[in-house]
Amino acid sequence: MSWEGCECVERVSGKMSGEPVIRGTRVLADTIVSNFVAGSSLEEIGENYPHVPEKVIRDVIAFYERQRPLVA
Repeated sequence: MSWEGCECVERVSGKMSGEPVIRGTRVLADTIVSNFVAGSSLEEIGENYPHVPEKVIRDVIAFYERQRPLVA
């Protein structure tokens, strides 16, 4: 998935092999989404990543949901 256009996500050469991470952290954006898709609630994700603000978690998931292909 392309995270281009999501203000909460950055790619930094040399940080997590250049993979998209939550801005200012080393948490992969795809990890947040994977947790959500696997059934974790926003509260559970927040507990697992306490240094990521809840608003950022919500914004990342909302961006993912706008970008993912529609399932027929």
